[in-house]
Amino acid sequence: MLLDSGRDCPRCEDRQVVRRAQCSAVAAAVKAAMPHASEAERRAEVDRQLHQRVTAQAWAREQEWEQVRSRKPTAAHARAEVAAAQVAAPAEPVAPVVVPAPRPATVTVLVVDDGDQEQQLVLEDLTREQVIDWRARAAHDPQVVFDHIDRYGETSARRLFTSKFADQVQRLAGLGHLGLGYTPWEPA
Repeated sequence: MLLDSGRDCPRCEDRQVVRRAQCSAVAAAVKAAMPHASEAERRAEVDRQLHQRVTAQAWAREQEWEQVRSRKPTAAHARAEVAAAQVAAPAEPVAPVVVPAPRPATVTVLVVDDGDQEQQLVLEDLTREQVIDWRARAAHDPQVVFDHIDRYGETSARRLFTSKFADQVQRLAGLGHLGLGYTPWEPA
């Protein structure tokens, strides 16, 4: 029984099922081998064979555990030797790994010949990494959103940074601070 819940132990139930199956298999084998024997003789033979099987399984399990226990010190000793050899052997100089510096996001700009000569950011020409880079920079520094609006217009900023984020930046800027991670009021 499990002490915390009071239910039957699932491991014990499994063992009981295995033992019952083993007992019925031995009883069937004895009944087939001794068809003319009395019930008492068959029961004695079943008990004897079950005892032999359980004893053999216990010895096999004990030998297996003995082998595991004998391998533990050997394996620990081998690991210690390998560690000592690594410490004793001078390390070969390893060429340093050079990680390339992150490329600045290249922005494709299209000049429109409208009356205002406003430049637009063509989002379809940006790679996924470039869009992620723009959004990450805006999350760390909201001024990126304002600079983008000044350069490419509010429509481009709403498409690149999402309208919700652009609205939040503009609303909080109107309050005189840009603490985007914390708002002291609950939404209406």
